[in-house]
Amino acid sequence: MSPLEAELVRLIRDEGPLPVSRFMALALGHPRHGYYMTRDPFGQEGDFTTAPEISQMFGELIGLWAAHLWQAMGAPARFRLVELGPGRGTLMADLLRATRIVPGFHAALSVHLVETSPVLRAKQAQALRGAGAIWHDTLAAALDGPAIVLANEFLDALPLDQFAMTAEGWHERLVGLDEGGLAFGLALVREDSLKIAAPVGSVFEQPFAALDIVTQVARHVAREGGGALFIDYGSTRSGFGDTLQAMKRHAFVDPLAAPGEADLTVHVDFERIGQAALQAGAALHGPATQRDFLLALGLAQRAQALSRKADPVQRRALSEAFDRLVAPGETGMGDLFKVLALSHPALPPLPGFDLHRVPEQA
Repeated sequence: MSPLEAELVRLIRDEGPLPVSRFMALALGHPRHGYYMTRDPFGQEGDFTTAPEISQMFGELIGLWAAHLWQAMGAPARFRLVELGPGRGTLMADLLRATRIVPGFHAALSVHLVETSPVLRAKQAQALRGAGAIWHDTLAAALDGPAIVLANEFLDALPLDQFAMTAEGWHERLVGLDEGGLAFGLALVREDSLKIAAPVGSVFEQPFAALDIVTQVARHVAREGGGALFIDYGSTRSGFGDTLQAMKRHAFVDPLAAPGEADLTVHVDFERIGQAALQAGAALHGPATQRDFLLALGLAQRAQALSRKADPVQRRALSEAFDRLVAPGETGMGDLFKVLALSHPALPPLPGFDLHRVPEQA
């Protein structure tokens, strides 16, 4: 039994079964035993690999996208470049390197990182040495004035609640105990608390935390100026289904098997977060698939340019990275991952969402 599992067992015995959202929050963010608080989970030696770790091209293109947005904002003399859940700092480091060629961009920006993990803050500090980065525990503390907000594989790790439709009506899915330890169970909810029609067997997920983050960002950019980019795996249309999953050493495991020792994620409902952004006053761009977004930004041209300067081993690595970023199905991230942007309503269409428009790479 992992240290966190032992603590969860005691908590459930004292207080009763936990909502899925509370279980996720403790499994990922418990101050002593939480998954992200105790390790660097990225890369081949960790549990999963994200797009910035696959290729420098990803962060470079996001950087050029951010620079284009800054110019569309009227190139303000001061703005905050905010990243939510910055991982090892790889995306931000590649972004800053690629945008050195953009006149005035670095002089105007200040880097702000929303990160609660002390282990990952140390990794980010190494990757961003000299960037003057400022760390925050909350999104609210990071936002001030015009801002460009980036979030790659951030929303999928935010806790949500789950509800299952039975013959007796909607029940909330809870984490409780049976003779073997932690186990999922159901508790009937008030008849008027969830007025959604669904067939028996359906699972409805309520991503309160993700909706709150997107709403905060949308309100801010609609009021102060700027935009935001969210990249994650999920669906473009709302629906039913249990998307909670756990990953350890690049393989799926039981979410209840070893809390605190495996990553927990859910699929992002891009239709709902887009609606939340519109209701908060922001303009909406997308969602697009990661494949379409990166190709529209010039990924193929960037890969070709790097290949011309590479040796055979490097060219093969570039080709494999390119395929992994844009390939469809289980072999790549191209269609599973979606990209959605928010912006101040007065801004023009943003690059990457009009597939016939590729931004100039200054």
